[in-house]
Amino acid sequence: MHHQLVKGIAIAATASILFTGCASDGTMTETGKGAAIGTVSGAALGAAIGSFSGNAGRGALIGAVGGALAGGMVGAYMENQRKDFERALAPEISAGVIRVQKLPNDQLLVGMTGETAFAVDSAEINPGFYSTLDKISGIVKKYGKTQLNVAGHTDSTGSAEHNQVLSERRAGSVQGYLVSNGVLPQRVSAAGYGKSQPIASNASEAGRRLNRRVDITIIPITEG
Repeated sequence: MHHQLVKGIAIAATASILFTGCASDGTMTETGKGAAIGTVSGAALGAAIGSFSGNAGRGALIGAVGGALAGGMVGAYMENQRKDFERALAPEISAGVIRVQKLPNDQLLVGMTGETAFAVDSAEINPGFYSTLDKISGIVKKYGKTQLNVAGHTDSTGSAEHNQVLSERRAGSVQGYLVSNGVLPQRVSAAGYGKSQPIASNASEAGRRLNRRVDITIIPITEG
């Protein structure tokens, strides 16, 4: 009896926290997940969160994109997408303001430099960068069976709190632009990592420039 009561309280509390901790597309935000774990502990909570994000959320996403990719299609699908990015973004890649990388597990990364995409110390997208984001939007709409994880990053200059907020706002701006351009909101998530994930040394301006960035990781939606 006691076990059932505790389990019921955990599930009820989790449902409330999950609702308030979800982004507009129904996915669980990092803040919401942290609040849930900090508020109620135990196996019941872990099972509830796993069920929400792993099954219901995944099923909704697959339904939204019209079905998952079959295993044998994934490699060619993502490779063709990579080639399309490289063709469309060739001027930006040549200028060093965009990078396109092939990642493990048939994933792709499209990264943009913060100083090109945004005004200084601002999350407002530079109007001159709209055409680049329009190209990116067009390609990810063409290859619609993918998830897009938008991540904001900063260099080490300034306080951790300021950098964290700025990175979140910049990721959110890119997410909002993609959605406003017709990318399904269910496909796009955004998060900020502040200065915690540098890709170069912050000891030089060249390194700091590389660290000021927004990266879009593109993940195939598969059957498995």
